[in-house]
Amino acid sequence: MKIKIIILASFVLCLFLTNKKKQTLPEGFVYATDVIPDLKVELRYFSTNNFVGDTIQGYHTNKLIVTKPTALALKQVQEELLKQNLCLKVFDGYRPQQAVNHFMVWAKQWNDTLNKQQFYPDVKKRHLFREGYIASKSGHSRGSTLDVTIVNAETYEELDMGSPYDFFGEASWIDYQDISDSQKSNRQLLQKVMLKHGFRNYSKEWWHFTLRNEPYPKTYFNFPVK
Repeated sequence: MKIKIIILASFVLCLFLTNKKKQTLPEGFVYATDVIPDLKVELRYFSTNNFVGDTIQGYHTNKLIVTKPTALALKQVQEELLKQNLCLKVFDGYRPQQAVNHFMVWAKQWNDTLNKQQFYPDVKKRHLFREGYIASKSGHSRGSTLDVTIVNAETYEELDMGSPYDFFGEASWIDYQDISDSQKSNRQLLQKVMLKHGFRNYSKEWWHFTLRNEPYPKTYFNFPVK
């Protein structure tokens, strides 16, 4: 009897701690994996594997947060891809304004070029604003914009899209032609399935999509990702 009580108490404590880790989200927002449990998430700004080379302010966990309509539309994408033994991998979703502010501060530190060769080899850092790669506001902060790619559903290996995620340059443009037929086909697959299920793309970033008729088109949120 004592063992059963201990086990039950441990289970309740585990549930309490799990729920405690999740913050109460603003109305209309959800944790994406609550809607799509098998979604692959790798928030690059919660890591050092990004153009800044450091964890970005406002990212405290690898949990994808989006608006509920975005999650429901993304679920349809995932279900269609799974029929082809493929699935989605998400690099970023909701992005707090404090993270965008972090990008702004970093972009003005011209001597900090730690990851230049990997992410912006052909763009001078001082020109990132002019070229439109860094801005004071981001659609991500509205909660309905995503950065995604496609992976093998069994191995989680990413399909080759012809350029890395977050690469600043023409190689990331959707219609860039100097890539292989296979890479073009992978890009076209991603574009086709995302547009089919209610997203619009961004011509200069093959990974970037925003939900059509997003619920908060003029609101930029600043709650943390945790």
